[in-house]
Amino acid sequence: MQAELEGQFQDFVRARWSRLVRTAYLLTGDVHHAEDLTQTALAKAYRSWRRIARSDNPEAYVRRMLVSCNSDRFRKRRVTEALTAAPPERAGRDDESVGRVDERGSLLAGLAQLPAKQRAVVVLRYWEDLSEAEVAEVLGCSPGTVKSQASKGLAKLRLYPGLMREDRTVSRRGGGR
Repeated sequence: MQAELEGQFQDFVRARWSRLVRTAYLLTGDVHHAEDLTQTALAKAYRSWRRIARSDNPEAYVRRMLVSCNSDRFRKRRVTEALTAAPPERAGRDDESVGRVDERGSLLAGLAQLPAKQRAVVVLRYWEDLSEAEVAEVLGCSPGTVKSQASKGLAKLRLYPGLMREDRTVSRRGGGR
């Protein structure tokens, strides 16, 4: 039985690793923190995998662990992070690619300026495309809280200088995938 659970867990990690790291990156703003956060959440999930595997949605369970581990990270260290205003330079193939990199960098910088709860709601709701009820379940709050935090978070993003242009503001989808 233990070998079967081990196999299920390994299959789960292989199938969902990149998506969990992406979510963690959006929560932390740093690829190294994101990988560490994902590993921490998966280590906790491994210890409880028998129970998690029986749940209706193991991915949602682990995603909730990811958000909790991210909150714990700030409770324990209380270290301020200095995020850069722009991402490192990347080679673009054309002007459109460069524009998308700039927009993505601005979006990530804007997300970094949001309070942790608003950032979690915006990431889960608009980037991960979860419903309000699913976000509420992951965060352990009411759907009304999700709605208000999403509204406040999007309003702040719309005012973020790198995301404002004459022809558009941040879309309802939060800047795309």
